[in-house]
Amino acid sequence: MTHVITAICLRDTACVDVCPVECIIPGKPESEWPWLYIDPDTCIDCGACVPECPYEAIFPEDEVPTAYTLKDGQYIADTKANLPDGEPLDGDVGGHHVKVENAKAPGAGTVIDFTPATELNKKFFTEGPGYSAKG
Repeated sequence: MTHVITAICLRDTACVDVCPVECIIPGKPESEWPWLYIDPDTCIDCGACVPECPYEAIFPEDEVPTAYTLKDGQYIADTKANLPDGEPLDGDVGGHHVKVENAKAPGAGTVIDFTPATELNKKFFTEGPGYSAKG
């Protein structure tokens, strides 16, 4: 089992800092890979990353919500193709500085299916840049 980072990821890297197996990688280029990604083959399912995420974007793979209800002030980030009405975000969100290329706050009560994030996390490592994005 692994953990999955979802669309409410605003690229805070506290999860990267606590991962004991260094399997969380910031997506690059951000325009194509807007979140942080967890390598499902390396993740040891320790859960250290979960409480570190200030946006509560990380879920155990078998608990990724099919109907997540956004809270007031909560943002989603994605590619321009998937979120055409998103805009650059550079400012304070929940007491943390955020700078992402494309995000929006759809409003409290908006329901989102996060399950596509599971496949996107895998694809980042199998078809995307994977660990080479680490720099």
